Amino acid sequence: MPDDAPREYDKAFTTPLEYRVRRRLGIDVERGQVRRFVVQLEYLLDPDREEWATVVRYDHDADGSAEATHDVTEEGLHIDVYREGEKIDSHELTPPLPANVALDAAEDHLTEHMEGYIRRFEQWHGITSR
Repeated sequence: MPDDAPREYDKAFTTPLEYRVRRRLGIDVERGQVRRFVVQLEYLLDPDREEWATVVRYDHDADGSAEATHDVTEEGLHIDVYREGEKIDSHELTPPLPANVALDAAEDHLTEHMEGYIRRFEQWHGITSR
């Protein structure tokens, strides 16, 4: 599991998307309201060692933990871009949103742009076949 793997959440889901690619979702909900979340696209670099690398990540934590210092209700939704195991960039995607809406927006944005993120990640890492 990568060092930047999401920490424990009330609900966590891992969804295989295609060969060597998966989406991870972690979410905490309190009284019907999202308190924190992470949506992360990961790529399997080494199947023998189960070595997964983060491609892109969206996160929110209303309390500002060490993992996710972004509060979408104040800062808007953003995406973090990773290369060779390190965050290299962060882009703002929306103005401030309610956390429930931001989670939906993160999932929609990932679905819409996933193939491009995967292709770029493969180019950066010299991966020529899936």
